[in-house]
Amino acid sequence: PALGPPAQPDPPSLTVPWGSWFDHVRAWWDARNKHRILYLFYEEIHKDPRGEIQKVGRFLGRELLEPVLETIVEHTSFESMRENPMANYSTLPPFILDHAVSPFMRKGTVGDWTTQFTVAQSERFDTEWARRMEGSDLRFHTRL
Repeated sequence: PALGPPAQPDPPSLTVPWGSWFDHVRAWWDARNKHRILYLFYEEIHKDPRGEIQKVGRFLGRELLEPVLETIVEHTSFESMRENPMANYSTLPPFILDHAVSPFMRKGTVGDWTTQFTVAQSERFDTEWARRMEGSDLRFHTRL
């Protein structure tokens, strides 16, 4: 006899060391109106790395000269950082971060999260997002 489809596992944990991921994200987003906080989104960095690096410079009150900007663009590319032990955490011992299980820097692909969640998990996340972030104007770009 057919037992039906296997149960869908829960989405990956949305708990971070300091509590709920939703509470953490929402609190910092809401704090932008009271504190000098710069928000950058991976998708925007991926789309326009030069522009986002210039945004950081302006936020810090610095105008970046072209050779400096080029160097920063080169060294902060996903490919460069993925190979840099100072950025990829590959020097951490396995009991802290086991790269055999999952490297700190995975693919660097916008929207790759869709390969990690099942359709059901994604729907559950969207439902929880709507509930927990109600009234917030925070919007993530999940595609380019």
